[in-house]
Amino acid sequence: MGRNTKGGGKAKPDIATEHFYAGCDIVRQHPVFRPLWDAASIYRQKHTPFPENGLARVSAQGRVYCNPMVRARPGQWARALAHCLLHLGMNHFEVKARQDCWNAACDCVAEKFLSELKLGEQPDGDTLPPGITNEEKLYLRLCEAGIAPEYAAMGTAGQYGGDMLLEDSRTERWRTAPKSWTALFAHGLSDAVRQAVQTAAMHSRGETDDVGSNGAYRSPAARAKEWFVSSYPLLGAIAASFKLVENPQVCQRLEIRVAAVSSALQEIYINPAAHLSEPECRFVVAHELLHVALRHDVRHQWRDAYLWNVACDYVINGWLMEMSVGTPPDGVLYDVALKGLSAEAVYDRIATDMRTYRKLATLRGVGLGDMLPAEPHWWERGEGVALDDFYRRALGQALSYHETMGRGFLPEGLIEEIRALSHPPIPWDVELARWFDAHFPMVEKRRSYARPSRRQSSTPDIPRPNWIANPEALDGRTFGVVLDTSGSMDRTLLAAALGAIASYGAARDVPGVRVVFCDAAAYDCGYMRPENIAGTVQVRGRGGTVLQPGIDLLARAKDFPASAPVLIITDGYCESRLSLYGREHAYLVPAGVSLPFPPKGEVFRMRLA
Repeated sequence: MGRNTKGGGKAKPDIATEHFYAGCDIVRQHPVFRPLWDAASIYRQKHTPFPENGLARVSAQGRVYCNPMVRARPGQWARALAHCLLHLGMNHFEVKARQDCWNAACDCVAEKFLSELKLGEQPDGDTLPPGITNEEKLYLRLCEAGIAPEYAAMGTAGQYGGDMLLEDSRTERWRTAPKSWTALFAHGLSDAVRQAVQTAAMHSRGETDDVGSNGAYRSPAARAKEWFVSSYPLLGAIAASFKLVENPQVCQRLEIRVAAVSSALQEIYINPAAHLSEPECRFVVAHELLHVALRHDVRHQWRDAYLWNVACDYVINGWLMEMSVGTPPDGVLYDVALKGLSAEAVYDRIATDMRTYRKLATLRGVGLGDMLPAEPHWWERGEGVALDDFYRRALGQALSYHETMGRGFLPEGLIEEIRALSHPPIPWDVELARWFDAHFPMVEKRRSYARPSRRQSSTPDIPRPNWIANPEALDGRTFGVVLDTSGSMDRTLLAAALGAIASYGAARDVPGVRVVFCDAAAYDCGYMRPENIAGTVQVRGRGGTVLQPGIDLLARAKDFPASAPVLIITDGYCESRLSLYGREHAYLVPAGVSLPFPPKGEVFRMRLA
């Protein structure tokens, strides 16, 4: 709100500005004009084509220019602003032979509507022509009889001043004109009728709906949020902790078409210009809350952020439609063929056609994810740990309450994801150990005196047997390692990977590992003992890596078993396609790296603590 200072003294309120914004609030909160208001642009600045002797003027593009030099009461501003919006909603912008008569006729029709609506402050001495039915008939009457002085001041641009601009030289960078101002006006009228009927019905029962306890209007989004808090325990706790933001300027700045969410700020943004009904708001609010509760914003890891957002949208929208939560707005992402898949599985499927799926629109818009990025360095400050625990705990407890009280159907995939959040993610080295366990089961050992064990110091004369593996069980017990040794490989991660391979190979009685180094060419190092791998790697080249020759080398080697698995260690800068000839294989890559092809084998992502 503007303030004036004089002589460096205490700031005094700018009464004219406060009255202007008070009039704006009257129009904004009225259900008939809310859709038009959200789509229009209001200016109260110098160097704009405002009327010098009036209050406001409106252009066909939806820009309302208000006079910053005039003092008016809030009711007068509300009347003038609503008058300008009616010119848009009633489609008054037409070219006529007598433009002054047409403008005066439209002004009379707009004032008649406002008088019947009892909105704002009626101008002094306002006398409408008798028998007003529509603009066309009044226009013909004024062309024949002329414009009477009392009718010339019906507009908002002053005496004999046209308040409609057919052409506007000003450009507006961010807003595109709505498809139909008349459709927005019709939407506002239907909303007003619906609210009037609902209010009358609720008052007859002694209840309230659109009006809160303080008498203020509650938007459909606010009522949808309250419904989750009071009637939907699965998301009620999280909904209660989020603030609902329905500011058109904020949505404009963040480029939000319909809705978005910020898990760090705990805010849900819904654009009023989307004109969502309450059932649609329930769907949208549930959609954004599930993004946060399932930690989709931090689970994308190495994946493309926008495609990951699209994949999560497909999964969430499918669940909400199964649960019949609200009504999906037009254009939401939904595909029956993806039903039952996890977000990771959907991502792997759509990642094969990035060009097509990048053209799809989330609730925020095309190319923009509705999960807003967190504040820079927010996670590193440690606040993310507590916030993450809160979301996990709130959703886990809500699921238990939902199931205990029998509150309704939940998709199995959603239940699995909620329960999975209760367990910490498995470290990469543990996953790698499980891969080794699957391919190299424990070898049964037997006692042997051929290689005695250390004798106890108390009885050094008594020989004791040692446990040795059956040599026949070790035949063919090996695996291959195709190792990217180019200069782009991080030395610390490479050492961690090789150390893990050496320890797991030795622990599972693997006598030898076939190692192939790759940079621009393949280098066969033959069989090596697992414990010797980590100390023999040398960086041989720089730049990209060619891995296929190393895989071909193992495939042609006669001394390498056809059933032996292959572990490929790379930084992802390799060919866009690899052929493993149907051999069991896995990839070991640094965290945050995406392979240039959809992998068929398991992928382990190295991350140092």
